Amino acid sequence: MLKTIFVLVIGFSTLPRTTPCVAVYSQCGGKEWKGQTNCCAGSKCMFGNEYYSQCLPSIESSTSSGITTSKTTQSPSVSDGRQSGVTTRYWDCCKASCGWSGKASVTNPVKTCARDGITPVDVNAQSGCNGGGAYMCNNQQPWNVSSTLSYGYAAAYINNQRESDWCCACYSLVFTSGPVVGKELIVQVTNTGGDLGKNHFDLQMPGGGVGIFDGCSSQFVGSFSWGDRYGGVRARSDCYKLPPSIQAGCLWRFDWFQNADNPSMNFKQVPCPAALTANTQCVRR
Repeated sequence: MLKTIFVLVIGFSTLPRTTPCVAVYSQCGGKEWKGQTNCCAGSKCMFGNEYYSQCLPSIESSTSSGITTSKTTQSPSVSDGRQSGVTTRYWDCCKASCGWSGKASVTNPVKTCARDGITPVDVNAQSGCNGGGAYMCNNQQPWNVSSTLSYGYAAAYINNQRESDWCCACYSLVFTSGPVVGKELIVQVTNTGGDLGKNHFDLQMPGGGVGIFDGCSSQFVGSFSWGDRYGGVRARSDCYKLPPSIQAGCLWRFDWFQNADNPSMNFKQVPCPAALTANTQCVRR
């Protein structure tokens, strides 16, 4: 009996061990990182910044100091018909440019709301930023679908296109810098702006800054704190100083978006998810 037990123990000790690996799009390195650093098959550890490296699908790469890093800061999706672009953030509460008739061939202009952020208003209603009663609707703020995918809305200017091309179109943005490297945000474009540069997406997120126009002070009457005119609130706790109906989108910035500060990205047009168009009622023909 003792001999049999000994043989079984030896047998178990010779079984091959599986080395844990880091799943694709998960963290694999960075300053003070104490977790696993070896990515699972088909992905490589890509440097994002001093504090964050991430396992991304394998592309042509180079190795330095034992850590595999990309030759460029571009996402592996850049070869998939994407263009490089930049992002900023805002939430000015104003009626969106694509909320007016005749901007593009769409089923309806972007839905705008009364001061409560819920009740639809007539398409011809003047913007609250110009003394009228039309504002952003509360549900046109970002939300996460998974740990690596979110949906949201944006103002945009796309090189060699016109507003009629991008109004209510949807775009996949894969971030290429900051703590959100490799994460994807699919946005529907609802607005534009004269202060936007080429391939520039201004992401709508509550507490992101009221920008050139401030419709928030007239839409939400009370002792709310909107932060800096450009950039908005500075800390997660500041989200609770915003109206309760839009706090979720502010918290998204500090949670899923990891308070990324104007990250670069690669983008391409994609079909609009029904969840996005359900909030705007705007679908391109």
